[in-house]
Amino acid sequence: MSTAPEEHTGTRIAAHRRLAGLTQRGLADRIPYSYRLLRAVERGERTATPDLVATVARTLRVDVTALTGQPYITELQQDRLAGMVRPIREALDLYDLGANPEMTLPPDRELVAAAEKLCILVRATKLHEAAHTLPGVIAQITTAAYRSPSTELWAALASTYRTAHDIAVKLGYYDLSTVALDRMDWAAERASDPLLAAVRQYMRALTYFREGEYTIGLRLISAGQQLVPHEDTSISALAVAGQLHLGASIIAARSRKPSTVATHLEQAGEFALRTGEAGHVHYLSFGPTNVGAHDVSAHVEMGLYDHALTRARNLNPPRDWAMSRVAHIQVDQARCELETGNHEAAVKSLSLARKLAPQQTRYHPGARETIKGLVYTSRRTPGSLDHLAAWVGL
Repeated sequence: MSTAPEEHTGTRIAAHRRLAGLTQRGLADRIPYSYRLLRAVERGERTATPDLVATVARTLRVDVTALTGQPYITELQQDRLAGMVRPIREALDLYDLGANPEMTLPPDRELVAAAEKLCILVRATKLHEAAHTLPGVIAQITTAAYRSPSTELWAALASTYRTAHDIAVKLGYYDLSTVALDRMDWAAERASDPLLAAVRQYMRALTYFREGEYTIGLRLISAGQQLVPHEDTSISALAVAGQLHLGASIIAARSRKPSTVATHLEQAGEFALRTGEAGHVHYLSFGPTNVGAHDVSAHVEMGLYDHALTRARNLNPPRDWAMSRVAHIQVDQARCELETGNHEAAVKSLSLARKLAPQQTRYHPGARETIKGLVYTSRRTPGSLDHLAAWVGL
């Protein structure tokens, strides 16, 4: 397979660096990465880690997507997903129009079930089916909530907005994900559910995390923690509080604060001992397994690949654990294996991620960067890697 220097994250960094009037050394002097590494990334000789991309984007004052190339339109069109984004965007804009007088609705319980099914589809990474169904469900629940306001309906509407956010993130439409989170906040306020509001702050924090704004991300986590009633010892409240600690651990890892990472993982672990595997609390997948998964991710972010690999290999997710999370672990594991020189194992991990969650993996920037790194470092491209590279458009 040819490794011709077609457009990739490194070439986009170089292009935006030049637009900013900076040399490679000039940019390297402004970021906590070496000139040698930056040069290698621009040439495609090294993978662009998420933190490097976020740091460069913040320094050059561009969106992360300008460097990653998201959304990946060609692949989205091939998967018939590109045409589904506009209906979702339009559905999110219905929030303040009140009830649709021409709409006939099923019973409330069916609408609530439809919202829950959408969450399940996304967790199973059936993005095409979820994206196709989502706009109609949003429209119906919006009308139902206006006609007969109830906590249950407003919470269901907030859930559909959260699904819109998840789909937008997985497909690389981060601007749309921000709109969805704003709508989620609007619906959660009407549901009078502080846990929904806390989950929304957690997801906002991850938005800033992707953009490299770690201080703001940690502030949002703190704001979310303050929303969880301290006197509430229900499984739901404990799971949300624990998940906020997991979010903080990943942000702290990007900030290179190992002691803070350890503290948040320990606190999340204490909550997980009390909740067990609480996979159906606002669809957060919180529990001991997710604490372990975040331990892996945090050490990947800190570049401690041996620890991350050991932890990943010892994880045994429950059978009913979300495929989206299982596949994400495989992508993290592949990155570790690439960095530690075990390229054959990296290909196997990526192939497994593809098998478990094909649509999610195809649009995962980390998976694409790892595949690109494997292609560059492999003298002889194995057939499985060749197929993976072609599949993601490299």
